[in-house]
Amino acid sequence: MELIQRNPQLAAYLAADGVVDHQHPVVRETAAQLASGATDAYSYAKTAYEFVRDEIPHSQDSGDLMVTWRASDVLTERTGICCAKSHALAALLRAESIPAAFCYQRLTDDDGSHPLVHGLVAVRLPERGAWARIDARGNKPGIDARFSLGEECLAWKVRPEFSEVDYPVLYDVPHPAVVSALRAAPDRPSLWPIYPTEL
Repeated sequence: MELIQRNPQLAAYLAADGVVDHQHPVVRETAAQLASGATDAYSYAKTAYEFVRDEIPHSQDSGDLMVTWRASDVLTERTGICCAKSHALAALLRAESIPAAFCYQRLTDDDGSHPLVHGLVAVRLPERGAWARIDARGNKPGIDARFSLGEECLAWKVRPEFSEVDYPVLYDVPHPAVVSALRAAPDRPSLWPIYPTEL
């Protein structure tokens, strides 16, 4: 699949805003801690990815009812669904001047029911010059997502027979439909009925 950079300006994928608030002290402090053991952009990106994947539980897996959406809140509360965790990972990457984009899949349950939008991050390391999608959702039995700039190692591969979709667009800001749902939900059970099923 050919990834499509929605904003032609690469600088847009380094920007901070109200969701990807990488100028917030908690994001800066976390990035500095992760960067202290990194030798280059690749090792930092891998470390940041593994931190978000492994140290911030997916709230559906952990049973946490809290809904987070701002990157600094995800890092502070240590919880979030896939898209919220993507906001945190993008903020950590951008804090160290590594371009990060938001990208999405449309996934369903095993039987093709209950479609939902799943959030990913695409990273573009300076020495590589190409985008690579990574999935910091969090591993569990049956899911083994890994940091890879070559062959994708995402949590799920789409199944077209169930109308699942890999959306090719790389967004410089999180999709407004996703952010709107996250901001509106007082808790996770309230989130799913208003969460987007497609983009």
